[in-house]
Amino acid sequence: MRKTFKYRLFTTRPQLEALDGQLGEACRLYNGALQERRDAWKQRVSVNYYTQANQLKDIRAAGDLACEL
Repeated sequence: MRKTFKYRLFTTRPQLEALDGQLGEACRLYNGALQERRDAWKQRVSVNYYTQANQLKDIRAAGDLACEL
């Protein structure tokens, strides 16, 4: 039998804004990676998970998640 747990968050306004910012960054990062794969597919070039994961490491090391993949 599987059990699930749900936790309610009672956030303050600054916490809510920080969570919204993180969600926005994750969306931009995912959409950028997806767009890179689409562009590569159109050009008949292979882009795999490992290539994008290594790019993400470089982006995080630079401290700039706003940059495109």
